[in-house]
Amino acid sequence: MASIFSKIIAGEIPCYKIYEDDNHLAFLDVMPLVRGHVLVVPKKEIDYIFDLSADELASMWKFALPIAKAIKMTIPCKRIGTSVIGLEVPHAHIHLVPMNTANDLNFTREKLQISPEELAQIAELIRSAI
Repeated sequence: MASIFSKIIAGEIPCYKIYEDDNHLAFLDVMPLVRGHVLVVPKKEIDYIFDLSADELASMWKFALPIAKAIKMTIPCKRIGTSVIGLEVPHAHIHLVPMNTANDLNFTREKLQISPEELAQIAELIRSAI
């Protein structure tokens, strides 16, 4: 069965797209830890990130690099933290999270509720810096 990320990639579910190429898609997390939290996913439907080939994994991180830099340029933060958990959605993904404290990467915290209008503004801001 297709994951929610596969449905987003297929255009069946809308997203706040940041960037994409032939093999990857980056979009805002709609239940973010902090404003500017982006998900990077391979378009290939694969559950576990380390089941990607070495080239596919390297390509995914290379794809994430300009997005992380754009987030850092546009969202006030000290660092862009990364996390690979993969338990909630059975589709490989990397979290890019603007951080000011280590607690900003605490996935047990309550997620933010951000309006669709603000999500669209955040997405446009990050896209403009790529």
